[in-house]
Amino acid sequence: MPRGRPPKATLTLSSEDREVLHRWTTRPRSSNGLAQRARIVLRCGEGTANSAVARELRVTQATVGK
Repeated sequence: MPRGRPPKATLTLSSEDREVLHRWTTRPRSSNGLAQRARIVLRCGEGTANSAVARELRVTQATVGK
């Protein structure tokens, strides 16, 4: 019997999704929370591990996991 957590599903983003998320990160009127979430989703969409994303963006792993 396998131990630990099951592997997480891969996050795939369409080019339109990436475009919108990138726009949210650079738009001056976006809230900080929205821009931060967009950065997290973009990094995870590139295949970066949650722990690495958390370290790079200086947030907790729980924040990335949400």
